[in-house]
Amino acid sequence: MTHVLIRDADTILTMDDQRRALSGADLRLRGGQVAEIGPGLAPGDAEIVLARGCVVTPGLVNTHHHLFQTLTRAVPGGQDALLFGWLKTLYPIWGRFGPEEVHASAIVGLAELALSGCTMSSDHMYLHPNGARVDDTIAAAQQVGLRFHPTRGAMSIGESAGGLPPDGLVEDEAAILDDSIRLIDAFHDAREGAMVRVGIAPCSPFTVSRALMRDAALLARDKGVRLHTHLAENDEDIAYSQARFGCRPGQYAEDLGWTGDDVWHAHCVKLDGAEIDLFARSGTGVAHCPCSNCRLGSGIAPVRAMRDAGVRVGLGVDGSASNDSGNLAAEARLAMLLQRVSRGADAMGACEALEIATRGGAEVLGRPDCGQLSIGKRADVAIWDVSGVESAGSWDKAALLLAGPTRVRDLFVEGRQIVRDGQMCTIDLPLAVERQNRLAARLADKPFMPS
Repeated sequence: MTHVLIRDADTILTMDDQRRALSGADLRLRGGQVAEIGPGLAPGDAEIVLARGCVVTPGLVNTHHHLFQTLTRAVPGGQDALLFGWLKTLYPIWGRFGPEEVHASAIVGLAELALSGCTMSSDHMYLHPNGARVDDTIAAAQQVGLRFHPTRGAMSIGESAGGLPPDGLVEDEAAILDDSIRLIDAFHDAREGAMVRVGIAPCSPFTVSRALMRDAALLARDKGVRLHTHLAENDEDIAYSQARFGCRPGQYAEDLGWTGDDVWHAHCVKLDGAEIDLFARSGTGVAHCPCSNCRLGSGIAPVRAMRDAGVRVGLGVDGSASNDSGNLAAEARLAMLLQRVSRGADAMGACEALEIATRGGAEVLGRPDCGQLSIGKRADVAIWDVSGVESAGSWDKAALLLAGPTRVRDLFVEGRQIVRDGQMCTIDLPLAVERQNRLAARLADKPFMPS
């Protein structure tokens, strides 16, 4: 059976246990795994992919997204708002979505991730209007070809009960749990190399009840799936927790069973020292979303302090309505720069930021089979062309996040080529973009003007 041999890479950044960087090496992909790595590998019956002038890395891992939001980038009225005001602007628009909008938005969002080197992404779909379901995003991921960790999100406390979302967007809590069971039974794959794993993800402390948070944790442990939510995102979030629950978000999470190595929280910008220690002791993970946190004025997450304490940290692009991009390579660069802004120029280097974007994200999602290039690990590989203008004059081509492209040349997921020569090869991307723009124009109630 034909397999793939990536040949003569300038550098292979393995992110293995020794963090090896190999020069002039080859990488063999067979049966969905890394089969061999080293110089001068025999071609055999392989499909040859020449990587001269390229840096090869593990595929990047996105630990937090709202793919449905790709359809609502740069919406007027929400462009300069803080988190709560931004949400109130967007909720009525999202309430007009249906299955077509959710599927189209996911296709474009996942393609954007793939082109930025991402091979595995989570997704947090916390509203389900007009018949839209998580199933629609899973179908999109299967078309694009990315490894996918969808989470069944939910909102159950509307405005009339003291929550943030409109009452029309909240769901009955028993129905939320029933649909979570349906989704897990239908799609979750616990095996090594799984392409789809499902999690449970009530949206946030200000949109669901304490009872739902507790019941979701119990259900997740019964089903053997992971837990995800937003936590400690900004000052408004902290104030809400203290006023409504009489404690900080970390204590709230611990009280309800939301700490442990099967839990990861998005943002965590405002964690204090005690909460960081709690997460380190319990193995709780964090999805760091630097671009969204900047865009919404939430602050700079204490990633250096988290990593030093032993907290598992991955990267997330967050929703494209609050980013307004979905480029994971750009996210990794900004993560590095923000730690330098807040802690000094030696606070984080390019290699550490790339490690967070690859191996770090895989660890947060509970995927020790991914995130590194070593024998037996999954064949999720990004090839970056460093012969172009972005890297011209660079003395260290392996320092991709300092001087290098933010778009891949080639991308493989489970050994299957998803991007070739900078173009999607699993979907018709121009057609998907045209569909996306038509739907966005319809939501904005304006004529569609094709490019």
